[in-house]
Amino acid sequence: MTVLEADRLSADSNRRRDPISSRGAARADTVLAVEGLTVGTGRADLVIDVSLDVRAGETLCLVGESGCGKSLTCLAAMGLTSEPLIRKSGRISFLGQDLSLLRENQLAEIRGRDMAMIFQDATAALNPVRRVGMQIAEVLVVHRGLTWSQAMKQAVELLASVGIPDPAGRANAYPHQLSGGMNQRVMIAMALACRPKLLIADEATTALDVTTQVQILKLMKELQAETGAAMIFVTHDLGVVAEIADRVAVMYSGRVVETATVDDLFERPLHPYTRGLMACRLHATTTSHGRIAAIEGTVPSPSKRPEGCSFRPRCPYASDECMALPALRPIAGIYGADQHRAACHFAEDFARAGS
Repeated sequence: MTVLEADRLSADSNRRRDPISSRGAARADTVLAVEGLTVGTGRADLVIDVSLDVRAGETLCLVGESGCGKSLTCLAAMGLTSEPLIRKSGRISFLGQDLSLLRENQLAEIRGRDMAMIFQDATAALNPVRRVGMQIAEVLVVHRGLTWSQAMKQAVELLASVGIPDPAGRANAYPHQLSGGMNQRVMIAMALACRPKLLIADEATTALDVTTQVQILKLMKELQAETGAAMIFVTHDLGVVAEIADRVAVMYSGRVVETATVDDLFERPLHPYTRGLMACRLHATTTSHGRIAAIEGTVPSPSKRPEGCSFRPRCPYASDECMALPALRPIAGIYGADQHRAACHFAEDFARAGS
């Protein structure tokens, strides 16, 4: 049994012993809450009515194909969208505070100190003409008021903590002198420099080789356990989801179509899109010829979404009923149904059939 599996069993046991509902208990330590978020341009909505939350010490994975709105949801949560993208509706609360009420300079104080983001392409995200140690130190100078000498010393310690060999020497390197994996570790060190309460990782391991990916995922979980940070991890890799997630939100065409605990989602996916993603895993083969399954078609353009359920043209279960947009709702008959929600007219049928 892995440490992660043991942690999940312990958490499940604690929830069963505690008569307080998980929803009521969770709200007391909710770090980020997104309610009814819609983001788009004047022509089309790219993220539509998204609601999700993440708690202290918890990892929420956002899953879906490219173009589903995962990264944009995170950027909006951080207040990093700009024209022509606008937040059309919704509320984003960080530690109970409505971020829309804050001025940009107030948001800038929170970002980097209390909220931090690791971007997919670390090499592009780092400043190419500044040494990596100076870039980490700057965060400590700006947000914690350290002197440059103090900040550089801590920057070297942070580089060591993320497993970079010869951290003092690497601190003097420029991003182009480091490998992609090294730069990703630099970004993690920078994001964790001020021990943020919320860490958002946007496809942070996608471009890395498998060995480096495993090391970085292990590192992030260890540092999260040490700091108690809430984490949102954006990925399309279900192997990563199984390894690090506590809860999962599946997005399709700008909407959240299913949410559940990671164990529940893998055991009984209740939305046809989630079921399709599960069938596409490398070890999940079709009954004939042993070939990996594929979801036919592509994610629709935001300006050309079909009427009703956006997944309808690709769904093997679609019917006339799907011309009406299904709501994301708790599914009757599922243990912990307040946490397992799906936006499909046939989700109850899948639940009864045991998925």
